[in-house]
Amino acid sequence: MPDITHLPWDIQARYRLIEILALWEGRVVASQVAEAFGIGRQQAQKVLRHYRELMPENLIYNESRKGFLPTKHFSPGFTSGRVEEYLHLMGSTQAPTSPFTGLGIGSAATEALPLPRRAVSPRVVRAVVWAARESQRLEVTYASFSNPAGEERIIVPHTLVFAAGRWHVRAFCEKHRDYRDFVLSRFRDAPEPCGNMLGEHGIAEDTSWHTWVDVRLIPDRRLPPAERELIAMDYGMQDEALVLSCRGPLVLYALRELGVNPHHVETEPRAQQVEIANRQALAAWELSSSLVYGRR
Repeated sequence: MPDITHLPWDIQARYRLIEILALWEGRVVASQVAEAFGIGRQQAQKVLRHYRELMPENLIYNESRKGFLPTKHFSPGFTSGRVEEYLHLMGSTQAPTSPFTGLGIGSAATEALPLPRRAVSPRVVRAVVWAARESQRLEVTYASFSNPAGEERIIVPHTLVFAAGRWHVRAFCEKHRDYRDFVLSRFRDAPEPCGNMLGEHGIAEDTSWHTWVDVRLIPDRRLPPAERELIAMDYGMQDEALVLSCRGPLVLYALRELGVNPHHVETEPRAQQVEIANRQALAAWELSSSLVYGRR
């Protein structure tokens, strides 16, 4: 592994983008680097050439696909090789990395709690991303609580989602004839393409996905006024209320992220801290989400 510590942080950022795209999309081209960093195509080609000089075992040019593909010996040198790097990149409208990543600030005075990450295969992500972009069907083997060994499904993916500490794909399921949520770490083997989307089963037809729902949170009313005020300050509430807007199918996930169980009230108000003020308005979404997510 070459010594990369001497490289300027902006150069390292470009190399990180190359590795992320190569590993998780299975192909990287100069135009992607040029667009991401606002540089010319020739300069982007030079960036790719210099990367290959540093990491000669990682990329190989494929004439038929007009781009650089990861080799079977690919080993990340500028990234950690975690799916979060790719999915966070795709979920951002800004540059692939923060402009402050190379300044070395904060590392001595901050601490992040290490949490376990779900294992996600690059082959799974590549297939799902491709199918979503091309409106293609995928044959997958998907494991769930009802079938831990895995069950054959045909899905039409449209959006990657991060919720409750896991990455999912929202997709039309041909078996159930509706849109469902599939955890990326539960795909067994790589999905196989099986033709164009049949009928209107893309993102445009997922009406629930396009329905936005307001979740209104307030401090637990069982707390004394001074403690309710404290909770309101913690959450930046106005008039002791906070309204969060999220897509209908993600309501249950939003509540879980907030530590609010829609089906159970903690006996100790300090343990719960916040409650849902518009519970009745969310009831239908809580039920539909439970039906879709609860059997996985």
